[in-house]
Amino acid sequence: MDDLIAARSTMAFSLGFHIIFASIGMTMPFFMSAAHWLWLKKKKPMHLELTKMWMRGVAILFAVGAVSGTVISFQLGLLWPGFMKHAGPIIGMPFSWEGSAFFLEAVAIGAFLYGWKHMKPWLHWTTGLVVGIAGFMSGIFVVAANGWMNTPAGFDWAEGVASNIDPWAAMFNKAWLHQTIHMQLAALQAVGFGVAGIHAALYMRGKARDLHLLAMKIALTFGAVASLLMPVSGHLAGQRIAEYQPAKLAAAEGHFKTSANAPLVIGGIPDVDAQTMRYAIKIPGGLSFLVHNDTGAEVIGLDRFPREDWPPVVITHVSFQIMVVIGGILALMAVLYFVFLKRNRWPRWFMKALVICTPLGIIAIEAGWVVTEVGRQPWIVQGILRTKDTVTPVPGMQYHFYLFLVLYTILAIATLWLFKRQIQGVEKKFAIADEPSAEKPQPKE
Repeated sequence: MDDLIAARSTMAFSLGFHIIFASIGMTMPFFMSAAHWLWLKKKKPMHLELTKMWMRGVAILFAVGAVSGTVISFQLGLLWPGFMKHAGPIIGMPFSWEGSAFFLEAVAIGAFLYGWKHMKPWLHWTTGLVVGIAGFMSGIFVVAANGWMNTPAGFDWAEGVASNIDPWAAMFNKAWLHQTIHMQLAALQAVGFGVAGIHAALYMRGKARDLHLLAMKIALTFGAVASLLMPVSGHLAGQRIAEYQPAKLAAAEGHFKTSANAPLVIGGIPDVDAQTMRYAIKIPGGLSFLVHNDTGAEVIGLDRFPREDWPPVVITHVSFQIMVVIGGILALMAVLYFVFLKRNRWPRWFMKALVICTPLGIIAIEAGWVVTEVGRQPWIVQGILRTKDTVTPVPGMQYHFYLFLVLYTILAIATLWLFKRQIQGVEKKFAIADEPSAEKPQPKE
C-alpha cells in the first residue's frame, strides 16, 4: 500500500465511521423531542422513559461523534497539507461556522441533560430541540464545504495560486443546496429506519412492547417521510451533477459514449477496457429523460474526458446502484408503514422486514458518499487540484491507517455495549411487557 492509497484509505475510513454518528447526532434529538413533547402533553410514564432513554443515547453518540469529528479535522491538515494550503483561506468560513454550531449543540445538550429540575418544562423541551437544530446546521456547513470541492467557486485561479477570494461565494457554491437537502433527508431516512428496526426487534422479543411500539412509530414517521422525499431530492441532485460534474454522472451510470436517447442502466458491471456495460438492463432514453427531462437529449459520456481524468468507474457505478436500490426499498416500506399506521395493525412479516431494513439506510449513506468522493477523483478540488498533488510527503501512512482501524473498532464496540446497557436498564425499569393493553395491537401473520 503506497502512501497515497494509505492516506485516502485513512480518510475514507474516518469519514465513513464519523458519518454514521454525525447522521444520528443530527436526527435523534428530533425523535427525543417528539417523545418529550408527548410526555408534556399526556404525562404518561412511557413517554418520559422513552425520552430519557433516547436522551442517554444522544449523549453517548454526541461524545463519539465529537471524538471522530475532531480526528477528521486534524487529518485534513496532517494527510492533505497541499489541500489545506489552498483551500483554507477560501473555504474556512463554513468550517468556523460548523464549530459555532457544534458549540451551541454542546451547550444545549448540557442544558437538556441537567435541566430537568432546574428549568420550566417547555423551556427545557426547547433546549432538546435546539440540540437537533444545531446538529442540522453543523451538517449543512460541512456539506457546503464538500460542495465547494465538487463545484469550486469564490476565487480566481492562476498559476497554482488563488486570488480575489470571496468566502460567501465559496460557501454558497452551486452544489451546496442540493447536496445539503439530499444529505439531511438521507440522515433522517437512515436513522429513522435504523431506530425503528431496533425497536421492532425488541418489540417482537416481548419486553416493554408498548414502549418499543411507540418508539418505532416516532422514528419511522420521520424516516418514512424522508424516504418518500428522497426520490425527488435524488432526481434534482442528479440533474445538477450532470450539469456541473458530467464525468461523475457518466461513471455512476456506466455511460461511456456521449449519445442522444441515452439509456438508463439498471444493474450491470462496467467493462472499462471495452467501454461497455455487461449484464445490465437498459431503458432506452431513460437517462436522457432523468438528466434533461427529454428522452432524445444528448448526455455526455466518459469519452469526452481524458482517460486520466476518469473516476474509478466500477466502484462509482456499483455504489450508485446500491444507493438507488436501497432508496427504492425504503420508499416502499414507507408506503406500507403509513398503510399499517392508518389501520393500527402491525403484521409480523412487516415487523420482520423492518428489522431487516435496520442497516440499509446507513449502507445507502455510505454508498452515496462513495459516489460523491470517489466519483470526483482524481480531483480533490474538481478541475483545480489533483488528490495526488496534495498528499503529505511524510512516509509510513499505512501504519497510520492500521492504527485508526484498531482504535475505531474499539470505539464502535464500546458504543454498542453502552447502548445495550441503556436498553436493558429501561426494559427492566419499565417492565410492561406482559401486561395487556388496549393500545397494544398484536402482530398478525
